[in-house]
Amino acid sequence: LMHEEPQKKSECLERFVDLQLTVHAQCCPLLHNLADKMRHRINRADLDEATRTALLHNLSNMPSGSKLCHGDFAPANIIIDENETPYILDWSHATQGNASADAARTYLVFALSGQNKLADKYLNLFCEKSGIGKQYVQKWLPIVAASQSVKGKPEERALLLKWASVVDYE
Repeated sequence: LMHEEPQKKSECLERFVDLQLTVHAQCCPLLHNLADKMRHRINRADLDEATRTALLHNLSNMPSGSKLCHGDFAPANIIIDENETPYILDWSHATQGNASADAARTYLVFALSGQNKLADKYLNLFCEKSGIGKQYVQKWLPIVAASQSVKGKPEERALLLKWASVVDYE
């Protein structure tokens, strides 16, 4: 809908964020833990040891959370029927964890597809509607980027590793 009706892009983004917040309002204690999944992936990422250590340190200091996280919440994974009812697809990456990490992943989905303005608009709207500070979600970006860098998309790897290297050293 965002592509078919660009004039409704803001309205669609509002619905998109509301739907993601509905997902995050759920608790699924039997799902795998997002932080554990990220830790495992960061250990496999093509990173220098100092960056890896800093990312793992930062991850261990972030609250793990117990929210339902989709793991690939993107417009392409949502269909809307003729009654305007949304359906979320592709739950293969679902975990329980910190909603801000899931939002950071969604931000990266937009950014990796070259939609930087939409990524920024999404993040601002997510933070406004959730009451979560933008800086807090941004702290997740290097962690999420490093975790995502081990996936099989070579065209994204360089950008993800660049994001991952922006670590606050304490």
